[in-house]
Amino acid sequence: MKEFAYVRAGSVEEATAAYASHAGARYLGGGTNLVDLMKLGVERPAALVDVTRLPLDAVEELPDGALRIGAMVRNSDLAAHPLVRDRYPALSQAVLAGASGQLRNAATTGGNLLQRTRCPYFQDLSKPCNKREPGSGCGARDGVHRDHAVLGHSAHCIATHPSDMAVALAALDGRVELYGPEGARSVAAAGFHRLPGDRPERDTEIRPGELVTGVVLPAAAAGLPSAYRKARDRASYAFALASVAAVLRVSDGVVADVGLAFGALAHRPWRARRAEEALLGAAPTAAAFEHAVDLELSAAEPLRDNAYKVPLARGIAVDVLSRLADAAPARRTS
Repeated sequence: MKEFAYVRAGSVEEATAAYASHAGARYLGGGTNLVDLMKLGVERPAALVDVTRLPLDAVEELPDGALRIGAMVRNSDLAAHPLVRDRYPALSQAVLAGASGQLRNAATTGGNLLQRTRCPYFQDLSKPCNKREPGSGCGARDGVHRDHAVLGHSAHCIATHPSDMAVALAALDGRVELYGPEGARSVAAAGFHRLPGDRPERDTEIRPGELVTGVVLPAAAAGLPSAYRKARDRASYAFALASVAAVLRVSDGVVADVGLAFGALAHRPWRARRAEEALLGAAPTAAAFEHAVDLELSAAEPLRDNAYKVPLARGIAVDVLSRLADAAPARRTS
């Protein structure tokens, strides 16, 4: 592991100032992904800015009924929080589906969003990878790509984003709060991560020096039926082959509101806008769900060894939506 400087920040402003004063710096939270990549030589930061002592470890209800989750809230605490479990069950389920209990005790909300792909070509310095070394090629395209993207990939990268949490946040219309040299701003969770295009080394829309300070879940989604489902090779401690997060509101016998996102199918959580548009105003039937999901997945471009992901994701999505429709309370307008 390369030698690096270490700075412990006492405030958000101090953290961003320290980051700016050290070329090649990285923020350090739980370290469950960054430290592993440093050991592999994939990440070689000149400095680590430790943000674990920042006052960003609270889950709080805002005056408008929204919920703010600090960037330093540990994954285990987030999944178990009563306001998250009761109002946004898809998020609690997604967090519990990720990693192991020990890792969830260390991992943070901000770090979860910023974790990098688990593509083996990215993690192996002997293999070509445009994400790790732009211009070197994508070894996975003609290599082993069973777990890779079927949506939104490019000739430069077919990696998938590994976060379960991020998929739920996208479906729930969450927002990511940031602080950096230009001050505070927020970005829609569904647009925070990028598709690879010709710049696969850029995972997110985060600007240089910006720090994730929290996530906000909207009041509009609070208490609505929502769920997260994940298909994987083994029952625990495995990344998704395909996953689905959904939130559904039925009123007067039709779909009044819906949020749907896929995980493990693309370089970012895939918000299913075409499917959502097709479902709004439709009766919440299995046929309607199948039609909408098929519209969304018609854009898939599977590779040699991962075409199975399309029917797998279809089946999960239709089942999750159908179960949410059955659980939705009967709501009528007067």
